[in-house]
Amino acid sequence: MPSSQTYAVVGAARLFALLAIGGPIVWFHQEQGLMALAAVGAVWVYQAVTATRRELELSLSPMTEGAAIGIVCALAMSDAPVILAALVVPPLYATAVAGVRTMIRTVLVELIAVVALGLMWWETITADQAVAIFTWSMAGLGLSLIAAVTFSSDRVPDPLAPYRDAQEHLRQLLELAGSLSSGLDVGALAGELLSQVSDDIPNRGLVVYVPRGETLTPVASTIDADSADAVAAETLAGDVRIRDGGDARPVQIGEGFAFRASDHAIVAGLRPVGADVSRPLPLSATVADLTDISVKLDAALLFAQFRDAATADERNRLAREMHDGVAQDIASLGYIIDALAARPADEQQAKALGMLRERVSKVVAEVRQSVMNLRTSIGESESLGAAISNVARHLSESSGIPIRVRLDEQPTRLRPEVEAELFRIAQEAMNNAVKHARATSIDVRCQVYAPEAIITVTDDGVGLQAARADSHGLKIMRERARLIGAELVVRDNASRGLTVSVALKIPRSAGASGDSPILTEQR
Repeated sequence: MPSSQTYAVVGAARLFALLAIGGPIVWFHQEQGLMALAAVGAVWVYQAVTATRRELELSLSPMTEGAAIGIVCALAMSDAPVILAALVVPPLYATAVAGVRTMIRTVLVELIAVVALGLMWWETITADQAVAIFTWSMAGLGLSLIAAVTFSSDRVPDPLAPYRDAQEHLRQLLELAGSLSSGLDVGALAGELLSQVSDDIPNRGLVVYVPRGETLTPVASTIDADSADAVAAETLAGDVRIRDGGDARPVQIGEGFAFRASDHAIVAGLRPVGADVSRPLPLSATVADLTDISVKLDAALLFAQFRDAATADERNRLAREMHDGVAQDIASLGYIIDALAARPADEQQAKALGMLRERVSKVVAEVRQSVMNLRTSIGESESLGAAISNVARHLSESSGIPIRVRLDEQPTRLRPEVEAELFRIAQEAMNNAVKHARATSIDVRCQVYAPEAIITVTDDGVGLQAARADSHGLKIMRERARLIGAELVVRDNASRGLTVSVALKIPRSAGASGDSPILTEQR
């Protein structure tokens, strides 16, 4: 796409052309010439306005502009021959926005328009007019060919442009972060939105949904209803989402209602039992009242998407560096130890080298496991439980410890940032059980009833031990839980071993889920 500088050059050419043409016309008081000058000026002003506002789909194409200028020149060239100088500009515009081929076609269109209409209107073209038409057309062609070098280099995309834009936007985000009075917590802002809706509309339950792929994900709920009501609320929200093509009208069917509260959020709810369903609800007025909180919620949702993308990119970068750097260096040390162990000085040295080789092998295995953990992404799996099952399978294969995973999931998924944090907590808990608990078996239970979830990791190892100086796993798990408003509990079992449980609770009925749970096991 041409840059602003390119359009500035074309605009300057049009301005100087109008001045060059207008001077003689005004000096000689050529009335027909003034009308032609006004027509040419109107075309070029329209082109400049659409380009300035970046509404390029409304701009005239180069050949259309060339045809329009040719028609005006043909009608006025007998009374004001200087108007033919306008033929210089359309080829220059064509070169700037589309290249040399379009410029040549524009010159031909101009010539055909001015000659054909001139012959039809005036029945003849004088020798002086023919020379002027040829001269100005060739002048436009020559100038355009010279300018083609500059314009073509200007159209080459700058590979660093997206990064420069990102820098500017990130600076603005950092400056704004401190001024956000309500923060960027999706759950808290969605709850505030539901509170406002409850003040305006009597209801027995409300849910805020946000689109995630082809499905809707609940982010906050006050609903205290049976599974049929929960399914009805989600169905109504789906009806509103289907209307995305410009029809933003709320939906009211029976006791249910739904409306688009913001660009990224849909509210669905149920009227109180016994309410007069024939009386429409003031949903449009409610939407208008939600403008402030809707803007905040949309900002929080976009920030969550940005954070997830940035986190995934950073994890992949760290995984690459560890695999290509630390892991390879440690593996080379193992080869050196193997060479020394092949010819030990004595039996004691052979034993020491064997222990060292065993330790290096263990470190390499741990580094590879860390790389696998970093590269594993919740977005690559069909569900949170599927991602946890995948990690459990790899851990079980590498450690030889059986890990049983039991899933109890509804099809409706949690928000991406919530799934990501729950996944990392479960991953860290399983890693700790494998590395430090000296367990012989591990049991994982994953229950997801969006927007709620409970994940429990239980082992039969040595239980909770004194914290090591280099251990930050528990602190990180607590921080992850805090970020999503979940509760983390770590306790010793009655017999032996340890249980790590993370629970995400949002007020709603225990039975407010639709389909029957999916139960699977894996060892």
